[in-house]
Parts: sequence; C-alpha cells; structure tokens
Amino acid sequence: QVQLVESGGGLVQPGGSLRLSCAASGFSFTRYPMSWYRQAPGKERELVASISQFAVNKNYADSVKGRCTISRDNAKNTVYLQMNSLKSEDTAVYYCNAHSGPDDYWGQGTQVTVSS
Repeated sequence: QVQLVESGGGLVQPGGSLRLSCAASGFSFTRYPMSWYRQAPGKERELVASISQFAVNKNYADSVKGRCTISRDNAKNTVYLQMNSLKSEDTAVYYCNAHSGPDDYWGQGTQVTVSS
C-alpha cells in the first residue's frame, strides 16, 4: 500500500522557518522523483520544488527560490522541504508527490499558516 505522510506544518510568524517532512512507503522510493506542491484557498495547486531520484537535480518555483530547500534521504524514504523567511503568501496546504510514468502518488497534505 502506497503511503506518503507529510508532517511539520503549523502556524509560524512572518520571517519564520518550518521544515516539512514526507515519509514514503509501499513503493521503491529511489525510483521516483519527488515534489512538493501547495494549494492556497481559492487557488490552483502549484509546484513548489522537485528533486530527482538521487538529488542531482533540484528545481524551485520562482516564488520560493532562495528561501526553500528540497532534500531527500533515500535511506529513510523521506523527502524534506526547508522553508525560511516565510511570508503570508506561503500560507497553503503543502502536498508531497511521487510521480513516475503512470504512477502518481499524493499525500494528504499538511497545513502551513504564516501569520502574526
């Protein structure tokens, strides 16, 4: 059974930091690029960052470039998103995704709220 379980979300003040984690199970983790998406209320889901199978390639949305870092630990089947200098516009539900060919797996999401 494929599972992606996100954690680490919460309420943080502007300028603060959060580290999101996504624990994967039920599939061969090292065969999949991993991504973080987010969806704010009333908006479409958007790609935040992605990382290749062995972390050689990383890509970021322009809106988070320089503030976020995606990483993965293949020994722990876990992908991370370190978010710094958070802004109110980063408020969203953050989703972990594993996608390769016809396989497209999603987690349940973790809420990030940036507010004073």
